[in-house]
This record gives sequence, structure tokens and C-alpha cells, in this order.
Amino acid sequence: MCGLAPPLLRHPTPRHESAGASHNPDPAELLKTTNKLQELGKYIASCMPKYVQQISVYKDELTVHVAPSGLIPVVTFLRDHQATRVEQVQDITAVDYPARENRFELVYNMLSVTYNQRIRIKTYTNEVDPVPSLVPLYAGANWFEREVWDMFGIFFTGHPDLRRILTDYGFEGFPLRKDFPLTGYVEVRWDDEKKRVIAEPLELAQSFRMFEYQSPWEQTGPGTPVKKLLPEKPAEAADAAGKPEEKKA
Repeated sequence: MCGLAPPLLRHPTPRHESAGASHNPDPAELLKTTNKLQELGKYIASCMPKYVQQISVYKDELTVHVAPSGLIPVVTFLRDHQATRVEQVQDITAVDYPARENRFELVYNMLSVTYNQRIRIKTYTNEVDPVPSLVPLYAGANWFEREVWDMFGIFFTGHPDLRRILTDYGFEGFPLRKDFPLTGYVEVRWDDEKKRVIAEPLELAQSFRMFEYQSPWEQTGPGTPVKKLLPEKPAEAADAAGKPEEKKA
């Protein structure tokens, strides 16, 4: 049983209050907000103990960690429950950790307009295991999931039109994976004979493989002496030129 919802959820926060919020909030108020977010996270975990694996609050932001199988039930709960009413999915992205068994961490940034409250949901997957799509719940997740598929190669089951959205037709690989080369695999150029832009295998000349890691804007050594345009005056002449003439008695 969930019990009663925390006061933060049962009483909507006026949206206009956040308009004049300070960039440096009062520590006491921040502590109160953190405590309320912890209560909110515990409430969600108590309502969905089968799916919620962990909750965390960092810098005034609540994150709910769920397994891939619990993504749809938890998001449905957040959307439909009167105490949460998460009406929008603001963004869907991913982070690649190649050393992990499940290398991809999926991040869903959700928003409750009613309560002026943001909730972040995190789940995980790998190169072969798909993740359920949120398009049946939020139509706005369509292009977000296409972008994640295009950049990371994460497959979403139940997506109505899962195809690339940022890269070109016939693109190979997934650019935001850590094992994807920074230079890519192909390059594009204008062909005067064909009168169009063509793609061909990447070729780097040796001169482009030499990297200078020192900043050209900061001096890191003794420097190179530069010849001055005007010759310097002898020291004695300079001293004489600088002394005022003595008045004769």
C-alpha cells in the first residue's frame, strides 16, 4: 500500500512562484525541498516496490532508477496517479559506459506541469536488449527515441517509426558510442564531375594526424625572440637623452 501522498504532491505548487527564484537559494529552503523530494521518492518506491530499484536526490533533483521491465509500469503510474500527474516527457537521452555489462544508461526527464515538479527516470540496457517505447504513453517521445537510436543504437520495441533522424541515409555506426572514432568512417565532398555531394571512405593525410596539444594563446615556454623594427639607442645616449639640461649660472 502506498499510503497518503506527501504534502508536496497533494497541494499543487503555483507555477508563478518559480519565476522569481534566486540563483542562490537559501540553504534552509533547499534542505526543505530536498527532504520533500526524498519523501516523494520514497512514496513512489512504496507504490511500485517491484520495479523501483533506487531513488536519489542530488542538487534539488529527484531520480528514480528502474529496471527496463519496469519502465512502462512506473511511467504509467507517474502519468495517471493523481499525486504525481507527470504530463510531459521533456527529453530522452543516454550515456555510454563501455566498461559496464549494461553499457547504456537511459535517462528520461519528465515534467509535471500541474505540480511544477521534475522527475528523472533512469534505466539501463546493452547493445542487443531492447527497451520498451514510451510513444504509446507520450507521443512526444517519438523523435527523442529516434535520436537515441540514431546516436547510440538502442532499439525501442513498440516504436511506430524507428529510423535515423540526424545522420544521413546509409550512415554506418552510432556516433555517440565511446568506441566510435572521432573522425568517423566516411567523408563528404563536392564532386565537380557529378555536380553533387558524394560520400567516400575517409582518408587522412599524415599532416592531419599530427596533433598539437599546446594552446596557441598561452605561452608555455621561454618564447622566441623577435627582432625589433627600430634599433635601440645606446645606453649612454638613452641616459643622456633622459636627463634634463642643467641651467648655467
